Amino acid sequence: MNSIIIARRGPLGPLIGIAVALGCLMSASSALAGLKIVATLPDLAAIARQIGGDEVEVSALASPFEDPHYVDPKPSHIVALNQADMLILNGLELEAGWLPPLQSQARNAAVSVGGAGVVDVSKLVRLLEKPAGQVSRAQGDIHSGGNPHYTFDPRAMAQAGVAIGNKMAELDPAHADVYRRRAVALADSLLVFAREQRARFDKLPRDKRRIVAYHGSLIYLNDWLGLDEVATIEPKPGVSPNPSHVSQVLEVVRTQRVGVILQERHYPQKTSQTLSRLAQVRLVVIDGATRFEEGEGYLDHLKRIAEEVHHALDH
Repeated sequence: MNSIIIARRGPLGPLIGIAVALGCLMSASSALAGLKIVATLPDLAAIARQIGGDEVEVSALASPFEDPHYVDPKPSHIVALNQADMLILNGLELEAGWLPPLQSQARNAAVSVGGAGVVDVSKLVRLLEKPAGQVSRAQGDIHSGGNPHYTFDPRAMAQAGVAIGNKMAELDPAHADVYRRRAVALADSLLVFAREQRARFDKLPRDKRRIVAYHGSLIYLNDWLGLDEVATIEPKPGVSPNPSHVSQVLEVVRTQRVGVILQERHYPQKTSQTLSRLAQVRLVVIDGATRFEEGEGYLDHLKRIAEEVHHALDH
């Protein structure tokens, strides 16, 4: 089912029939399953899976190895949304280029815009980088409501988890108590982990916590761990680096003695590798999201990131 892929941002019409046929084939087994949850991002799917346990069926539309702004729509996405009781989305226009057409073609009121099963997590968490004044494309890939990459912050996801658990309880009252209990337990574990790691990173000298990022997507990670992002390799969010800007970044790295270049795996690495070599600093490439399909949990994903970044900064 996943082998048929629509071209990026391409029309979904030609594959609607395929999606409908697939949905019919799955209808018999679907009737026997529990609460069906679709999450746009793997991090959100992992949170839902931990809260829902065996009482739910969870799928993620995006892969941890693709840019969440640009997810290739597939027939399986339409099928999943058509059968879903609940949709968890990141919001802040992160999925604006690909989710609305999928919702439309799924023809499922519960997970359509404003549907009873929709949870927009961006409305539940503290947001950073809310732009002042009017936003234009000349500023790059700026989101008018704030920076959408809050899933890097376990404190934000603790808040989100409780709200997700409450929505599950609303949709599946028979298991309401267990959903709420798991959500609170997950939130507590995330908050404890967040405090422990912040204390650990605070022990590093301030000049060892300077980083350069590729894209402006690590602000929540920086805020959580107390990192000082002194430059980004992209001159503006979503704008490819040019030689002049790269030269400026190289100068910043050298003069401020930055020790680490940090970026997600789905962004191009060639320029980062070049800067790393020229400035003789470490390049740390992290997963952009939980490896949900491999069974990884959200907290395990964050533990890997914290360990990789701390090791690089401390050596």
